[in-house]
Amino acid sequence: MSQKKLADKTERLSELCLRFKLATLAEQLGPRLLEAGHDEALALVVETFELEAGDRRERRVDRLRRASRLPSAKTLDALDLTRLPKPLAAKVRELAKGDFLERADNVLCFGLPGVGKSHAAAALGHALVERGHSVLFTPTFKLVQELLAAKRDLELSRALRSLDAFELLVLDDIGYVQQSQDEVEVLFTLMAERYERRSMLITSNLVFSEWNKIFKDPMTTAAAIDRVVHHSVILEFAEVRTYRGEVAERRRAAKTKADDNGTAVTTRNP
Repeated sequence: MSQKKLADKTERLSELCLRFKLATLAEQLGPRLLEAGHDEALALVVETFELEAGDRRERRVDRLRRASRLPSAKTLDALDLTRLPKPLAAKVRELAKGDFLERADNVLCFGLPGVGKSHAAAALGHALVERGHSVLFTPTFKLVQELLAAKRDLELSRALRSLDAFELLVLDDIGYVQQSQDEVEVLFTLMAERYERRSMLITSNLVFSEWNKIFKDPMTTAAAIDRVVHHSVILEFAEVRTYRGEVAERRRAAKTKADDNGTAVTTRNP
């Protein structure tokens, strides 16, 4: 084995030991194996540690997936990106890498019902979980009700801290919040708590000019928009056709084709 390969394996072994919080082994194991002339043993130890790293990663991803509440079927593989305009599809692919989480950026998905906003949000969540990131997917109204219950029990601070454990919080259908004063307050508090610290992905049927329907008060509306828009990526689904519309068009096309075939048969057989 060349000296470069030995050096690379020694460095990799040290990295893995540090990942496993084995500081002494990280410093001593590789050099000692080399000093003893156990080149093949070094390679075997590195291979074994790689297996442990892979198993740990799989177990972590499984834990993250269970905690995420993500719809199991709405993955990136199941999302037909060809339905989306090319710039939008490119943004989705880029976001799936997860770099925006390091900057605590938000992602905002706007569009009519049925265009695939929720599927895209869930698909991004699945992709990020696969990369080892913690994600929570929840309908906005459901989370707001949970926070309201925590507030009544004087446990709102604790509930917000538990949400802080998730690198990405996906708030699906923010426009469906019931808009009572208490609901508006806990939703705004959540946004303020995560501002510039943790990322949110928000889907909405309402454009910003209609967010007064959610927050009612103009000042609260402006403050909420300011917090989610600052450091954000906006995904516009305005040019995407609804799934129902596509299904209806396929049915019409199939019926037209069937009718044409029937007409053709009748013509040939008067």
